[in-house]
Amino acid sequence: MQYIDTESLITKEGVFDDQLFRQSAEIVVSKLEKYLADSSIRGLALSNPYDLSQTAKEIMNQGQNDKALCNQEKLEAIIDLYIKTGIQVYSPGYMGRQFSGVIPLAALIDLISSIVSQPSSFYEAGQLPNVVERIMADEFNQFIGWNPDTFAMVTTSGGTLGNLTALLAARNEKFPQIWSEGISALGDQYRPAIAVSEDAHYGICRAAGIMGIGENQIIRLPINQKKQICIDQVRPTLEAAEKRGLKIFCVVASAGTTSVGAFDTIDELAQITKEKNIWLHIDGAHGASLLVSDQLRHKLKGIENADSFVLDAHKMMFLPGVCTLLFYKNKEKSYGAFRQNASYVFEKVPDIYTQFDSAEQNFECTKRPLIMNLWVLWALYGKDIFANKIEYLCQLTQEAYQILQQEPDFQTIHQPEVNILCFRYVPSNVSDNLLSDFQLAIRNRIREGGKFFISKVEIDGINSLRVVFMNHRINTNHFHELLDEIRKIGLELISGT
Repeated sequence: MQYIDTESLITKEGVFDDQLFRQSAEIVVSKLEKYLADSSIRGLALSNPYDLSQTAKEIMNQGQNDKALCNQEKLEAIIDLYIKTGIQVYSPGYMGRQFSGVIPLAALIDLISSIVSQPSSFYEAGQLPNVVERIMADEFNQFIGWNPDTFAMVTTSGGTLGNLTALLAARNEKFPQIWSEGISALGDQYRPAIAVSEDAHYGICRAAGIMGIGENQIIRLPINQKKQICIDQVRPTLEAAEKRGLKIFCVVASAGTTSVGAFDTIDELAQITKEKNIWLHIDGAHGASLLVSDQLRHKLKGIENADSFVLDAHKMMFLPGVCTLLFYKNKEKSYGAFRQNASYVFEKVPDIYTQFDSAEQNFECTKRPLIMNLWVLWALYGKDIFANKIEYLCQLTQEAYQILQQEPDFQTIHQPEVNILCFRYVPSNVSDNLLSDFQLAIRNRIREGGKFFISKVEIDGINSLRVVFMNHRINTNHFHELLDEIRKIGLELISGT
């Protein structure tokens, strides 16, 4: 057998060389410094995907004679292309999605995590991440109020995975035989079901499907004009489902819906679920970060009565994606989602180290040290660095709402509760039957124009324009400029029609 001298090849290429790393890092940092300093109004330069693919291939294949020089040029070209084709999340023109330009220091901590490579599901592989995960759990519990000895928090990769994990824990508590025997073990006696808001995030229903819960076992709770779960309809809806032979094991509420940012009334829902012995889970991916704000925490009234909830720190806490915190009121129940034996990782005899392992509570075995980005910022600046920005963005959204109220050719759809605002442009010469398509056409033209980036959402069957304020560089002047752009595009569409 002929062996390849891998060490010589690697040494020749220098890919692990510390000096090459420094040179590459200096190029990257220089490019990003310029990117961060650019405060111009810009949206999204949407490229033809086939043209972009060709450009990427050309970078790959350019010059082979002087490889060292070529690689440096390639790196610069790749960085430029990556930045150019991305959503400009630090620009005042970016008002479209629920992810933010990250606090730059957090990105540097993310770099450290990538280099030192400490998978954090096990203490021995990621000692500091596992310790500070407990520390951050206690920090957040200051705002929740659970018994410090009996609650749990575990990090996971994204709100959808966090919600799925909590739903598994809820299901396995009510139907413990499912894990070993499958749903068929229940026979025809029980059909497991969950109840969700009519405006729940699609990830909740996706999680239900993964668990084998069919669409007919997903109970839709009616919503009111504020797009909250209508409390008066909860008991009748649950009881009607029970009469159909459904066994509801979990009610999922929202703290900041994706469409309009609505907050369900958690305390009232908790009274009903406690009475019926149903697990209450809160999808707080967007809005649960308001816990850190003394001004806004009241929107989460009753969170201490939930059995579990998720919080996406990569949304309203402005961290690199993804970093989700999954909280359980009862620590013992946090171990109910997964049940495996694996001698190569799980210890049968626990010790002071394994008590910090989280692998039995989360889906991932190899998990990034997600908590480090959050903890370092918290350790240096405390909660105010997050609270101040959240409060500014929510106040800005209220001001934008008031601006729309004064504009006769715009229609507000809801009173914003957080930093999401939906509205429509309704000039008098656009008929009702064209109004939905008109909003969509405006949004698409705005995206193509490249100055602003906003999103859209269907509300009550009609498309609406949607802004999400995630950037502290935005002020009301920028919002006025957006409205002027919408009017300009709207008039062009009308005249073209």
